[in-house]
Amino acid sequence: MSEATPVSAGGEPVHPRPPTPAPQPAKPHSELAGRLLTASILVPLIIYAIYRGGLWTLGTVIALTLLGQREFYRLIEDKGAHPLVPYGLAAGAALPVVAYLGTEYHATVLMTAALLVVMVAQLGKAQIGEALESISGTFFGVFYVGWLLSHAVVLRQVHGSVVSRYGELVPAQLGIVPDAGIFFMLFTLTVVVWCDAGAYFAGRAYGKHKLAPKISPGKSVEGAVGGVLSGLLGGLVIKGLFDFFWPALSQGLSWAAVPVFGVVLAVAGILGDLIESLLKRDAKVKDTGHLLPGTGGVLDRIDSPLLGIPVMYYMLLTYIFLRVS
Repeated sequence: MSEATPVSAGGEPVHPRPPTPAPQPAKPHSELAGRLLTASILVPLIIYAIYRGGLWTLGTVIALTLLGQREFYRLIEDKGAHPLVPYGLAAGAALPVVAYLGTEYHATVLMTAALLVVMVAQLGKAQIGEALESISGTFFGVFYVGWLLSHAVVLRQVHGSVVSRYGELVPAQLGIVPDAGIFFMLFTLTVVVWCDAGAYFAGRAYGKHKLAPKISPGKSVEGAVGGVLSGLLGGLVIKGLFDFFWPALSQGLSWAAVPVFGVVLAVAGILGDLIESLLKRDAKVKDTGHLLPGTGGVLDRIDSPLLGIPVMYYMLLTYIFLRVS
């Protein structure tokens, strides 16, 4: 016996709706278009902030720190932790300010104070069973985003760092003028961005051997090699452009040093990307956010510079020390 056809209140037969189609995965070209759109908006803004320096650079770094750090705290909240978000964000935003007004010593003092404040604040929470996760997660967010990204401020002001260490005469002897930080910042970002782009395209075209299958299955050894070569090429290009148009800004880095800086920065960028992928893999999320089309969150976009900028700063200080010695 067949089932009766359902009818509406008015006596008309009711026809069931077709099933909702399953969502289709984003197409690669759509993701690429989103990346290009994001880059076309962000790149000019970042370049302008670096060019202006001062409060422009500081404000940009603070904004990126707050956005990236909040995304990080959401990652560990997804893991069931309860970070002290207001305290962490306050410390993270204060680090670039201290780096701008003071020195690395003052930033270290602030980091110590931030840890002490977080530990004391944890005493007032009702749940003591999560103390270890809360304290460590909060402080790691301050270090991972706030501390690392604050190096963008001191790298932009690298002339002042050299003066504080060696006096007024040494920067002039080494060819490091007051605005040399513009070149060093753009050199760093060009290398890591070109590395990221080169790894993306080389991996899609030639990727066969997995680089870190448990962390990021989509990344390949071939992509990493292509990324390092692309990053090196980007360093050579930006050095050539500055030497041609603004030689006073780039004379502090010799052509002989460019390949070393380029390769090290490219590798640092790849490691920074893998570290963030590790955190996302642990939290079981694809992206840290959805603010930037084609990229995901702010933390997804700054993962490579987060490691590349501090590496560039300390590598540059070592390079200057060797030249002075």
